[in-house]
Amino acid sequence: MNVIACYKVVPDEQDIVVCPDRTLSFAQVEWKIGQYDLPALEAGLQLVEAVGGNLSALSAGSRQLENSKLKKGVLARGPAELFLVVDEALAGADSHQTARVLAAAVQKIGGADLILCGEGSADLYAQQVGAQLGELLNLPTVNAVSRLTVEGNKLIAERTLEEVVEVLEIQLPAVVAVTTDMNQPRLPGMKEILAAGKKPVTEWQLTDIDVTGGLSRPVTEVISTLAPLPAERKRLIFEGESEEVIDQFYTCLRKVL
Repeated sequence: MNVIACYKVVPDEQDIVVCPDRTLSFAQVEWKIGQYDLPALEAGLQLVEAVGGNLSALSAGSRQLENSKLKKGVLARGPAELFLVVDEALAGADSHQTARVLAAAVQKIGGADLILCGEGSADLYAQQVGAQLGELLNLPTVNAVSRLTVEGNKLIAERTLEEVVEVLEIQLPAVVAVTTDMNQPRLPGMKEILAAGKKPVTEWQLTDIDVTGGLSRPVTEVISTLAPLPAERKRLIFEGESEEVIDQFYTCLRKVL
């Protein structure tokens, strides 16, 4: 079984600085693998361990992807190889542009039995790339999956809805976006970290995968991103569990809202 796990490199939120005018500065940020993508990598590794096959990792973005620490960090989590589409034209790419590039890269790789994505990116969380990727590849696509098993050429996927668990049978190949509660991504050990440096990494530019048109600027435009205004604390404390205290809390809450 050939599995491709897609991921995105995002700025570490702890390094983002809020400027006096409420704009955000990314000048000193370190970059990391998106937290919503780690379960996709782990899910791919578990499937390959269970049924055999090969796990590859795939990402598209600007020069941050070339960071050797990040590349080793991905490969240490189980993929046998890494594919990157690195081009400055992808800086600030929107969901559709990212899906287009990933789809072209998957076709360049030669396809896969299963393509895994996180439920959303850690920076924008639009939850659109997986769905659009499946549409562009003309494959069955399911999101919000919390459990996966393989039975022959079929994928059994579970989705936890409000009051029920939905079980779906999907014909492979397919695209699946997994939730963060699907698994607990394992931490790479020293053996995996050392082995990561010997695994193959393939880097392409947009021209290598025949994607250039329509990437000059995003379809959507971000007008501004501002930190919220600081809120003044009310400093009201209600102690006790009596009905009188609860009524006081409720009355105060209604006034605030």
